[in-house]
Amino acid sequence: MKKNLISVIILALLIVNIVLTAIMMFSVTGASKKTAALVDNIGTALDLELAASGGGEEAEETVSMADTETYSFADNMTIPLKKTEGDDKDHYCVVSVTLSINTKADGYKEYGSAENLTNMEGLMKDQINSVFAQYTAEEVRDNQEMVKKEILDRIQTMFDSKFIYNVSFGDILFG
Repeated sequence: MKKNLISVIILALLIVNIVLTAIMMFSVTGASKKTAALVDNIGTALDLELAASGGGEEAEETVSMADTETYSFADNMTIPLKKTEGDDKDHYCVVSVTLSINTKADGYKEYGSAENLTNMEGLMKDQINSVFAQYTAEEVRDNQEMVKKEILDRIQTMFDSKFIYNVSFGDILFG
């Protein structure tokens, strides 16, 4: 009789345990879903903020290859670089520059033709030279993306348009 009574008590405790586990699972699952939704909303808001502000800058727009033209400078440019501290040697950079052009952007019809860009090539080279002249060979080697961005900003300011959306360096040699 004692064995049956203990079996009944164990069965009752198992049923209570299953009921309490089910209640706990439903309450935790609901709270977990709400927490996941809150984290998702916060992540979405942060992504929107980053996309809208671009980290303090304008967000980059993507340009399809069908809407892209390139303009390469005819000759490689030999550009004097800033002297390194403690080094009396002159340093130079030989670079070939290619500009990516958005054919659908404002300003393309006015400035974007190869003839217009060829006429403005001297002015663009001056902007490129002045950017490179601010950096030593090591700084250019380590921060090419920063140099490209600064050149792009200056050329876009010069044209007062963003139809040129990327600057690429083909061959870059230091001496």
